[in-house]
Amino acid sequence: MRISTGPLASPEIAYEIARATAIHDCPDIPYQSQKNFLALFDNPPPGYTYERYLGYIDDQPVGYLELTFPQLDNLSNVEVDLLVLPGHRRHGVGRALHALAVERARANDRRHLQAATVDRHPDGAAFAEAMGAKAGLAETRSRLDLTTLDEAKLAELRAEADKRSEGYRLRRWIGVAPDDIIDDLAYLEARLNVDAPTGDINWEPEKLDADRMRKGEEAREKRGRRSYQSGALIGDKMVAFTWLVVDLDRPSHVWQNTTLVDPDHRGHRLGLLVKLDNLDHIREQRPAAEAIDTFNATENAFMLDINLAMGFRPVDAWIEWQQDL
Repeated sequence: MRISTGPLASPEIAYEIARATAIHDCPDIPYQSQKNFLALFDNPPPGYTYERYLGYIDDQPVGYLELTFPQLDNLSNVEVDLLVLPGHRRHGVGRALHALAVERARANDRRHLQAATVDRHPDGAAFAEAMGAKAGLAETRSRLDLTTLDEAKLAELRAEADKRSEGYRLRRWIGVAPDDIIDDLAYLEARLNVDAPTGDINWEPEKLDADRMRKGEEAREKRGRRSYQSGALIGDKMVAFTWLVVDLDRPSHVWQNTTLVDPDHRGHRLGLLVKLDNLDHIREQRPAAEAIDTFNATENAFMLDINLAMGFRPVDAWIEWQQDL
């Protein structure tokens, strides 16, 4: 048996490996279509470059390595997505791809490899530890079943949030944020790695501005994904926001992304308010949606409590790993 690695020969092969791995590791999450997977190759998020490789047993491709290199911030990091088909694990392909990741990280002057594993398959964590990575942040994936919502509970939460947020007003948008609030949006999104728990992971604040936010949303749309957002404003300034993302080829499933409130405006239930408003937003705009998934740091009790009150329930646990080179 000969183990080898090489440049990505076929994006379609990469998709089949990624799809099969995802179905095995997280069968409850609908995996993206081949069209949307391939669209990332030509429409990456602004500020990132990618390298992609295959791992082989003899001449059969059974592993896929995707390396993401931030170019505008977090310049010592490289994000690693290392996948091996379930039936071909423990034969050395993962180690060969990991060695290649280390080589490419050093060639690009990167000092930290970062990756994630899910607890339902402990072989991922065992592999990360064997490669010398350290657990840096525990995360919880939670799911909201949109087909069994407690409407009375949601109405009660909305009434409480409305009462506590007097003086603020709500605003919704789809895709690129309007020009008059996009600077506020960039400021808030850039605070994520400041305000949210990051454990022992080397995550620096992203350098975001209106241009990068605009280009990021345009690239996301080209990858077959659409954002639905809600923000809270006082006067003309947006001080809280949240956003949901739908894969247009998988309309039953939604991802909850960032929810953030400006520190000067906390204590008014604005996080809860914008999440509830955006829940109404997505239900109006995407009636086929059946579930929303979200990740939160397990130590982020405040946000987890909000999610639980809305009806989210924990599904599985994840670990963000970091290997320092």
